[in-house]
Amino acid sequence: MTARLATVVALALMAGAATVPVSSRQPAAAPALPAIDAKEMAAVEQLRARILQQSKADADAKAYTVTLAGTTATFDMAAIPTGTFEMGSADPKAPKDQSPVHTVTLDAFWMMTTEVNWDAYLMFMFADQANEQAAPDALVDALSRPTAPHLEMSFGRGNGSFPAISMTAYAANKYAQWVSARTGHFYRVPTEAEWEYACRAGGPAALPEAQLSEVAWFQKNSPTSEFTDGTYHKLGTKKPNAWGLHDMLGNVMEWTLDQYAPYPSAPSTNPRVPVTTSYPIAVRGGSWNDPPDRVNCTIRYKSDEVWKERDPQLPTSVWYMTDAEWLGFRLVRPSTVPSAEEMYRVWNNGVEVDPY
Repeated sequence: MTARLATVVALALMAGAATVPVSSRQPAAAPALPAIDAKEMAAVEQLRARILQQSKADADAKAYTVTLAGTTATFDMAAIPTGTFEMGSADPKAPKDQSPVHTVTLDAFWMMTTEVNWDAYLMFMFADQANEQAAPDALVDALSRPTAPHLEMSFGRGNGSFPAISMTAYAANKYAQWVSARTGHFYRVPTEAEWEYACRAGGPAALPEAQLSEVAWFQKNSPTSEFTDGTYHKLGTKKPNAWGLHDMLGNVMEWTLDQYAPYPSAPSTNPRVPVTTSYPIAVRGGSWNDPPDRVNCTIRYKSDEVWKERDPQLPTSVWYMTDAEWLGFRLVRPSTVPSAEEMYRVWNNGVEVDPY
């Protein structure tokens, strides 16, 4: 590990393990949600109409495969059943931000069986790399896409079926909108509760190291001859969990939809903490760069501006986390199509103008 990356990771771990008071899940004195942009909202309403029409026409399978229209990229979706679970950790050695343990009930949803890979993400980053449809799609073409990066964003670690990395939460949200426009289904980043529920898959939150090695890439088993300090690996090369999800633990951490905040002390249904500030946003799963005790279903990380320390742009980019070479994401599709305003809020959280 380079000295710079070691510093970045150390600061991130310190931030993630910080003790927080047990209070309501909404951050204290959180600012109000930003005003809705009328032009953007009009585009979301058009897209929602398309999604509703497509949903009526489809006979939804328990699991399915998606090929992104106009591209060669595909991904698999696993069905996650509705259910109730105890979120958080009762382990007295666990960081305090994993308590109190609280009851959460979730509606059914689908989740990508792997993190988003470079094959699929580069189609979003670079329009000219996609096999564009013969008939232009105005809704797709009008969406925001990343600016050209000033660095090679895999940092030599490999593209193709490796996990896409180093994107901001804003970039992950806009990718979800782009996928929704291309497929006619509503996709978004998972909430913290959805992520932990899917990670557990009805099983334990943490695994012994020998068993963890069967399902996850982490600090001890991720080095290669080329990257002796560790690196990510091709998706789906470790065993899936009971619900068919690969790489929920390790490989790369994953963005969630929630602002990082203390847990509640009361039961909740489909909980979500709206993002109202750029930092911190909750990140889950641990990565190839983490020790085994930091790679489980309850561990919580929080995003930090140090994750884009090397960003050469001024102001810093809203699209890239240049120092988070262990950060990626996957998408979910809720079983119910939400309102246009909810779609707008999850794709446009109002903090895309990064102050750092």
